[in-house]
Amino acid sequence: MIDRRAMSRKFFIALSKIKWAQPLISRLPFTRRAARRFVAGEQLFEAVEAVKSLNGSGIKASLDFLGEDTRSAKEAQTATNQLIEVLDKIQTATLKANLSVKLSQIGLTLDEEFCRQNLAKILTQAAIYNIFVRIDMEDSSLTEKTISSFEWALQNGHMNTGIVIQAYLYRSQEDIQRLGLVHAKIRLCKGAYNEPPEVAFAKKADVNANYDRLAADLLEIARNDGFPPPTPDGKTPPIPAFATHDPARIESVIQLMRLMQVPEEAIEFQLLYGIRRDLQLSLVNQGYPVRVYTPFGTQWYAYFMRRLAERPANVKFFLSNSVKR
Repeated sequence: MIDRRAMSRKFFIALSKIKWAQPLISRLPFTRRAARRFVAGEQLFEAVEAVKSLNGSGIKASLDFLGEDTRSAKEAQTATNQLIEVLDKIQTATLKANLSVKLSQIGLTLDEEFCRQNLAKILTQAAIYNIFVRIDMEDSSLTEKTISSFEWALQNGHMNTGIVIQAYLYRSQEDIQRLGLVHAKIRLCKGAYNEPPEVAFAKKADVNANYDRLAADLLEIARNDGFPPPTPDGKTPPIPAFATHDPARIESVIQLMRLMQVPEEAIEFQLLYGIRRDLQLSLVNQGYPVRVYTPFGTQWYAYFMRRLAERPANVKFFLSNSVKR
């Protein structure tokens, strides 16, 4: 029997990586219109307004200046400077927000040491403002390099940073135990790339089961550290952040919290901009801290394709916009 959902996922993830397809598809008016649901805008001022609206509803944000896999040192340096500008704006606009960074955007696929120096510049500026920086996880070819660069940052005194772990990778439980030794702030997500069966669970049920196991591990690590709370200004999160729109995964985390007597403020639920606004507000109304990952920028194509790959409902939304042209 054909798994249409899996085929759709592979199709859109493949599209996200095809360089020649990007200018063709991203120029289509209905594509740009649909993308605006998931992207806060192409300019920083648009993202700032989006975050202000979220903050007004009791929701914190993590700003993501879109872009990845830069092809030259000049591009990576430009991206680094632009990310520092985002930090400046978070501070001057007094946003309850922090910053998310993909290391391939600042040179990881070019030169690891060059990337680390760019990361240090970002973290140094962020520390001046007491802003936390989340290092995003990319596909499995960069997992070890990303974790190693994160550990390098901590070893060099940059404590205002955390990392993302993906539940669909077999290695993730060992990675969480490894990172727990350095008291890492970890964002747990399912994973949004098309990974080979040699490194990742292929079945949704297996990914979900692993997510629940890893969530329990994260809560145990947080308990051992005394459940440090987030900062009131919304810039620094607690140790565990649970990134999912899956009600069953959220309920599993809540049940674990009750069983382990975890204070509500000791965790964050993290959701994506433009997806399940009702769920975001519901969690806030229940007293749980919520942060929305808020992407912006002109390089939205790859991010948008991954969002289409994740959920059939997103594809339906895209197709409904295509017939409005």
